Order: sequence, then C-alpha cells, then structure tokens
Amino acid sequence: MTAADLEAGAADSAASFIRPRKKPFNHKGEPCKNCGTPLEGWYCYSCGQNADTHHRSILHLIWEAIEGMFHLDGRLANTLPLLFFRPGKLAKDYMEGRIVRHVPPFRTFLVALLLFIFAAEHAIHGIRHEQELKEEKEAQALMTPQGRKTKADEIRKEATTDRAERLKSAVEERDEDLKEEGADQAKIADEYADDVKKAEGRYAKAVAKADALQSNPNAGKEALDRLHNRYANAAEQIRGLDFQDPEKIEAGANKIAEAQIAGQHFNVVVPDKNAPAAAGHAAPEPAAGGHEAKAKQWWPKDGLAKAVANPDYYLLVMFGWAHRLAVLLLPIIGLSLALVYVNKRQYFIYDHLLVATNLLSFSFLVNAIGMVLPMSAWPMAFGIVSLWTPINLFQTLRGGYGSSIIGALLKTFIVWMISVTSFGVLLTGLMLFSLSQM
Repeated sequence: MTAADLEAGAADSAASFIRPRKKPFNHKGEPCKNCGTPLEGWYCYSCGQNADTHHRSILHLIWEAIEGMFHLDGRLANTLPLLFFRPGKLAKDYMEGRIVRHVPPFRTFLVALLLFIFAAEHAIHGIRHEQELKEEKEAQALMTPQGRKTKADEIRKEATTDRAERLKSAVEERDEDLKEEGADQAKIADEYADDVKKAEGRYAKAVAKADALQSNPNAGKEALDRLHNRYANAAEQIRGLDFQDPEKIEAGANKIAEAQIAGQHFNVVVPDKNAPAAAGHAAPEPAAGGHEAKAKQWWPKDGLAKAVANPDYYLLVMFGWAHRLAVLLLPIIGLSLALVYVNKRQYFIYDHLLVATNLLSFSFLVNAIGMVLPMSAWPMAFGIVSLWTPINLFQTLRGGYGSSIIGALLKTFIVWMISVTSFGVLLTGLMLFSLSQM
C-alpha cells in the first residue's frame, strides 16, 4: 500500500464524520432513470447519475447545497492543512500533477474570495454600527447637566494640554533660533509672541466652547440632530465644492472647521456663499456656458456626495464589484512569479497561476478569519497575518520551486511588493469606480 493510498483512506475516514453513511444498495438490475442502463451500484456506470430516489429531507438538501458550494469532501481535509502550514508541498503537488487528492485550486480561490468579501462586509458594518451607537450614547449624555459638565471638563483638559504643548514647542523653537549666529533677536521675539498669542487664542476659544456647552440645556438634542443629518449635510457641502478653480479649492480648505459632536471629531465644510443654494432657497441663474462648465466638473464629485449621503449603498456597490476586480490579482501575481523564475523553463504560466491561486486563497482565508474575530483581537490577529502571509509566500517558493534560502527571500520580497502595490492600486480603482456608479 502506497502513501497516496493511506492519505486517500485517511481523507475518506475524515469525510465519514461529516457525511451521513449511504444506505445499502438494493436496486441492482433496475434501469437507470436517466439512460435505462441496468444498475450495478449507487452510480450508473454508463452516465454517472446517482441511483437514489432523490426524495430527501430539508436538512439533506441544505447539506447538499453547502457541499456543492464549498465541495466539503475528504480532499478538503487534505488540502487546507497544507495550504496553511506546508504551502510548498501543496504547490509542488499541483505542479507535478498530484491533483486528485486536493480540492481544485480555482474552486478554493473562489470560496476563499467569497468568505473574504462576506467577512469584510461584516467587519465594516460592525465598525459603523458600534461607532454610531457610541456617538448616540455620548450625545444622549449631553442631555443631562452632569453629562454636559463631564464633556466640558474633558474639552478644558484637552485645551490645557494642547496649550502646554504649543507653548513648550514655541520656547524650544525660540531657543534654537537664538543659538544661530547673527540671529535677529527682535524678529525671533515677535515670532515667539505670535506663537504664544495663537496658543492662548486656541485655549480661550476651547474654554469658551466648553462653557457654552455646559450651560446649553439643548446641547444633547442639537448633537443628535447633527449626527442624524451629518451625511446629508456633508453631501450637500461636497456638491458645492469647485474642484476646477484652485482659488476656490484653497478658500474651501480654509473654511474647513473641526467640529466635535458627542465626543467625536468630524470635518465640516462651511458652505461658500457662491455654493449652490440649499433646498428651499432661490438658486442663482446659471452663467453662460453652463453646460460646458458642468462637463468640466470633477467627475466623481456627485458620486462622492451620494456615497457620503448613503454609505450603505456605496458599500453595496463597492462589494458588488470587489470579487470581479479581485480576480485580476491572479494574473498579476502569476506574471510576477513568471518574472522572478524566468530562467526556469520547466515552469509554465499555468504552473505560476496555480501557485498564485494558492497564495491568494491563503491570504483571503486568514484575513477573513481575522475580520470575524472581536475588534479587541484585531491588533494581534492582523499582526500575525501581516507576518504569516510573507512567510507563507517564502515557504511556497522554497518548497514548490526549490529555491535556495537567499533566492527565496529575494523573490519573496519582489513578489510581495508587487502584490501589495497591485492590491492598493486595485482597491483605489475600486473605490473610484464605485463612486462613478453611484
């Protein structure tokens, strides 16, 4: 008995724990319902159709749906441990034709990608939900005098710390300037006095804001109103921005104020007087050549406004296209492997694509596992993933291609940099493309 026979037997034994045992075959000699050939076993030897009656329970149908999608047979138990811990052996098995004992690589890739997208959606919605709950809770706290006092004290404390840091920085900068030969002491003194004035002004403004908050009985209601309307308000402000005129861009940037709502910081753009009028107000007459000006507008601006106004729909559009763009990583990584192994003629593009599917399957699966963990575990989980992924790539190149340690390290660095850069470019393109589809 060979090692392959032992592995196949072990895989079938493992599969028996998760699949129900088949009933004894008692339809021998009956015609196959598909082609009429006399049956000798559970599967017709002529057309391959199953010989059972196909009358199954709901649980059986659910299991068949899961098994059909993820192909949960004995090969999965043989493939996953190698994918995670011995990727070089798995790559070598595929490249040398030992494939029947493993799950088809492209099927593993598609399932891993599907799980990754589901996990990413879950993580993003979970983050947004927790953030919204936190903001609502802090805004509710502002409805009580004690809550307003606590928030005001927090603002005062932050203002005191900020003033101390700015004054310390101003003193250090002044002392450094005075050490220079021929330093203009009068100019340095004026600059120091200006820095002190700005620091004191920021402090006074923050204290005044804290005092106003503490004495405002409607602070909680106003904070809730701003939270509930912030997406619509931000979208309206984005529509009013002019990305073509540098002077208006600078003027708009100068009007960006940092607002603190229920303990959270938001970038709020104060509407320009030349911006389109809000609903319910008369809009100015369009200037001559309005169609041409409209054509010159920055194309994602309206999509950006819609995405800000309705982030859930934007995420839906983005994830709808994510799996399509993720497939582009396959040829990119495959070609990067062909590049670093261009001198090894025994490997073909097909072999490199097989290895690329394994690398991406591993990456998608470990990141999906990390994203379904509690957020408190994310720093440790993604720290492990960020180290494990290049190590997995190194093991693949070392075991699958037979590279030396130095050669595998160099090739790992090249392929890793190409992969990370490509992922960043595709992610940026996905976000911009999703904006154009809004």
